[in-house]
Amino acid sequence: MFVQLVIGSILIAVTVIIQAFFFYIAEVVLDKTSGWIHNRKRHLKAAFSLTVATLWVMAAHSIGVWIWAFAFLQIGVFTTLEPSLYFSVVSFTTLGFGDVLLPTEWRLLAGLCAANGLLIFGLSTAFLVEFLRNFSQARYQTLDDAD
Repeated sequence: MFVQLVIGSILIAVTVIIQAFFFYIAEVVLDKTSGWIHNRKRHLKAAFSLTVATLWVMAAHSIGVWIWAFAFLQIGVFTTLEPSLYFSVVSFTTLGFGDVLLPTEWRLLAGLCAANGLLIFGLSTAFLVEFLRNFSQARYQTLDDAD
């Protein structure tokens, strides 16, 4: 049990760090492009920016899923990539179909993977809400400056 907790904690830490790094890169890019976004055709640019930000966040999620899948392979829970990746996706997204299960001695990792996914999806939702809030706030500030 202790080994599972250590492995799961390390994987959670790694995926959270990766997520934070992706958020950092997104913030830097948004800061550098804010002038471009808020001038002409800002609605189209807002839709484009939100699409890019969402895909960027999903890329970070995908990396997290792959990290868990490779960890499952590395510790010998699964012998091939497909069930390892499938289980990782189903657990990370908290779907938990139950058609593929971990061996009893590793089943605690399933809950940790699901908790990790729940945390990451919550962080991503907060990031995207903040992105929209900042975009709207900057847009209104630009309109106020024009008055």
